[in-house]
Amino acid sequence: MPPQKPDAGQLWKPSHNPWLIAVSVMLATFMEVLDTSVANVALPHIAGSLAASTEQSTWVLTSYLISNAIVLPITGWLANRFGRKSLLLVCIMIFTISSALCGMATSLGFLIVARIIQGAGGGALQPISQAVLLESFPPAKRGQAMAVFAMGVVVAPILGPTLGGWITDNYSWRWIFYINIPIGALAVFMCQAFVQDPPYIQRARTSVDWYGFAFLALWLGTLQVVLDKGQEVDWFASGWILWFSIISGCSLIAFVIRELTTDHPIVDLCIFKNRNFAVGVSLMAVVGAVLYGTTAAIPLFLQTLLPFPALQAGIALSPRGMAAFVGSIIVGRLVGKVKNRVMIGFGFATLAVSSFMLGRINLDIGMAYIIWPSIINGIALSFIFVPLTTATMGHLEQHLIGNATGIFNLMRNLGGSFGISAVQTLIARRAQIHQALMVHNLTPYDPAFVQALQGAQAALSAHASPVDAQHQALGLINNMLQQQASLWAFVDNFRIFGFLCLACIPLVFLFKKVKAKPGAIPMH
Repeated sequence: MPPQKPDAGQLWKPSHNPWLIAVSVMLATFMEVLDTSVANVALPHIAGSLAASTEQSTWVLTSYLISNAIVLPITGWLANRFGRKSLLLVCIMIFTISSALCGMATSLGFLIVARIIQGAGGGALQPISQAVLLESFPPAKRGQAMAVFAMGVVVAPILGPTLGGWITDNYSWRWIFYINIPIGALAVFMCQAFVQDPPYIQRARTSVDWYGFAFLALWLGTLQVVLDKGQEVDWFASGWILWFSIISGCSLIAFVIRELTTDHPIVDLCIFKNRNFAVGVSLMAVVGAVLYGTTAAIPLFLQTLLPFPALQAGIALSPRGMAAFVGSIIVGRLVGKVKNRVMIGFGFATLAVSSFMLGRINLDIGMAYIIWPSIINGIALSFIFVPLTTATMGHLEQHLIGNATGIFNLMRNLGGSFGISAVQTLIARRAQIHQALMVHNLTPYDPAFVQALQGAQAALSAHASPVDAQHQALGLINNMLQQQASLWAFVDNFRIFGFLCLACIPLVFLFKKVKAKPGAIPMH
């Protein structure tokens, strides 16, 4: 579709209050982002209810993420073809109806199909909401608009496990899907009443790039399966993981070539020529990795190495969500007054500090050692997300925003998938390495080992024979060894996140400091 003149986009203003529009679109977006993590803690209940294994039940998560990822980057094209408001309403209705189907599922296969439909309906909600917010607010208040958006995409995945655990424990896993029905109905009503299409969305009837879409679906689908199942089957030791990885890589190359050479690409990759956008999406991928990676690692540490049930492990992340919520409000007021690069750099530095604080955990810590780093983490994410979004989109004309927000949100989600996969792999592999290093100290020539063994054996001798007591004492020490090895694996994981955040700080200075063009979002 030939680009419209940016002047039209620059002069356009919605006829309704922007805050009404913000509430309308963020109702649906918060609901959709919440569903990326709300089902995590309910998987054992789902597996038991539908007579499936725990491994099979993980496809409830994977199927949603795959269809969600495929739709994300083509949202701009879909909006141009069918109209943004029409697409938004249809997607909310698809998401809401499929949520009801998920709750009604009587078999795992039925639930997976419903989740695929749910993911496809929800995939467009994030980029559409972001584009609508950027266009509905005047330039001076777009930082506040992105603060509202951050409340959804940062806070929702943090609160998801807590809410999912509470609903599952007190009601049924089916209600984590049923609660979407009234919210979806309200979102449809409000979006119909308040959301409008800007004049440069003209429903262009261009030919469909079926080859590009096929390459995109094959790339993202196989990549998501590899990331979700890789550690479970020992990565490239599994033949099918190797082949899926090759297919994913070849599909990516074919997709890029196709989109750069066709007259009507389904995803306009030329937008990466804008340096701010290219740097911004790269940093957003790191933010996604740290956000989702720590969200997965903290509850796992609390449940496997400390005696915390699933609900309490989820509650431990609640202060992080509240801090991100409050931080987004503060940062929304600072955007335009403080340089974006300063806030982004401060955010990454603070995020690194919180990661290194989590890297000081041990098996004797109290909840405060988790809560305070989590609060700092939530504040840091707010200082990154809001100004990073405005800086990334800062030099784009308005008719490019729809395409840009789709890619931007895809990179955050892909970063999250890589982050979760890295956490699972690092914890498993680093635990093996630390166990191999520490086992050399368990010899008769090590005074500490001999003293510990004798003390445990003496305590157990009152209830068992000397031989059994010795075997039981060795078993206890072996369990301690495995716990310490796992602990060090978590420490390594959090420290790697810290160094990754520090490595991002120099990239912040690559943002161009140029005055915005007409029709573009101003960047400071």
